Amino acid sequence: MTPPSPEPAPSASPPSLTEVESHGVDRIPDAERTATPLDLFRLAFGGANTFSTCVLGAFPILFGLSFWQGLAATLLGVFVGALILCPMAVFGPVNGTNNAVSSSAHLGVHGRVVGSFLSLLTAIAFFSISVWSSGDALVGGAHRLFGLPRGDLTYSVAYALFAGLVLAVCVYGFRFMLFVNKVAVASATVLFLLGAIAFAGDFDASYAGVFTDSADAATDALFWPSFIGAALIVLSNPVSFGAFLGDWSRYIPATTPRRRVVGAAFLSQIATLLPFVFGLATASIIASKAPEYVDPAAPDFVGGLLAISPSWFFLPVCLLALIGGMSTGTTSLYGTGLDFSSVFPRLSRVRATVLVGLLSIVFIFVGRFGLDLVQSISTFATMIITCTTPWMVVMMLGFFTRRGWYDPEALQVFNRRQSGGRYWFAHGWNWRGMTAWWVSALLGVLFTNIPGQFVGPLGDLANGIDIGLPLSLAVAAVLYLALLRLFPEPRAVYGPEGPRLARTVEVAVPPITGPGTDTGEPAAVPSGSAVDRTPGPA
Repeated sequence: MTPPSPEPAPSASPPSLTEVESHGVDRIPDAERTATPLDLFRLAFGGANTFSTCVLGAFPILFGLSFWQGLAATLLGVFVGALILCPMAVFGPVNGTNNAVSSSAHLGVHGRVVGSFLSLLTAIAFFSISVWSSGDALVGGAHRLFGLPRGDLTYSVAYALFAGLVLAVCVYGFRFMLFVNKVAVASATVLFLLGAIAFAGDFDASYAGVFTDSADAATDALFWPSFIGAALIVLSNPVSFGAFLGDWSRYIPATTPRRRVVGAAFLSQIATLLPFVFGLATASIIASKAPEYVDPAAPDFVGGLLAISPSWFFLPVCLLALIGGMSTGTTSLYGTGLDFSSVFPRLSRVRATVLVGLLSIVFIFVGRFGLDLVQSISTFATMIITCTTPWMVVMMLGFFTRRGWYDPEALQVFNRRQSGGRYWFAHGWNWRGMTAWWVSALLGVLFTNIPGQFVGPLGDLANGIDIGLPLSLAVAAVLYLALLRLFPEPRAVYGPEGPRLARTVEVAVPPITGPGTDTGEPAAVPSGSAVDRTPGPA
């Protein structure tokens, strides 16, 4: 149940594609919420129906799995990731703002910066993957088609131009991004299906990988670490959208049935099996026909794909790289620029987007020319999901215990440079949610084990299997619910129906003070709060 909101104003004509979006993370007015669950599906699926997802889909083969073993790891990663992700779609329609701002209700108005930080890391990682993979494909395709020389200068120009193009779309904002994704979903799907035709004759589902009956004991011992590691790389893709879903779903009307919003988010990730399986299948072909491109010491999926492609498919590869990379890059970068404009008040949404984009471009060049690219991707992606997933658990359990009830005005306290309100807790920090997040994230990192790349201090305790993510999930859930029981939150943060699985304490709501308020006057408090003393379950 949500607080009553004013009657929506008559719907205005939607802004044009070339009109720069004016909204930051402020609550989207009801009259401007014209998006649908289908639009959410297009954005989330379009952001992953890309060449960069194919690169992630190739990792099971790079880790030595057979095609069928890799398919099992891919199905596990996509399905579990979609289940973890989909509840995060409900915060946008309920609160009319992004998920980092909504997290103020559970981590405090200052604690919401955790979500902003996680979205920054995610944006940098996946924006970089999209630029790397698309830039490599464009240069490689142009080399095969037109004889364009391949060198550091050529790749640098391709990365810079492509990153600049993505940045321009993000600056224009939501409507332009939605248009790009509408085009990308259909066109990329057609190109992937065309690719299935191109490689059908070379594909052999019996590709065995390195874990065969003739493998030695040392190799066999790496099977489960490799299988779990591959599944986690795949799972990182859907989980990476957790901090961003609210950026798009906030344009969906609050009256939209929540099951439709959650269903759209879930199905958008199940649909990504198309690019994942394309990457897995083509990687198995590369491993059979051009194994030098999947050498663990220096893998090159894009180069291998071009090496095994029929000449008529070079142009579709370039188009797929361009269209898909635009889609992934914009969905990754848009939300972080949006959120950081509220964290740093001197930055408008446009300036914050440009700043984050420039930081990402620096990472792109350092990662491509100064570091091990594959190790950078897999390690960074694993660290992201290990730290982001417990934050998502706190958010989802918080939504459940609050019965989906929030005070949208109190969520905006930080953005308006105010203080007080329902979600002020202890000087703007809710140590219950913060503790559950950082303890579980730290444990997850300590137990992480990525074979040959990153092993946490406790990563060998499970015989080399990476248990970091399931451990962080379990600890976050148990610890957060325990803290809510042992150290009750104020009654005012719950709606008229009271909490689920939690106790409350009667504490007066501190007044919201600061810019735009009459200092000393208390904030409006809907029925059921601690201030009006309406009884409710405790």
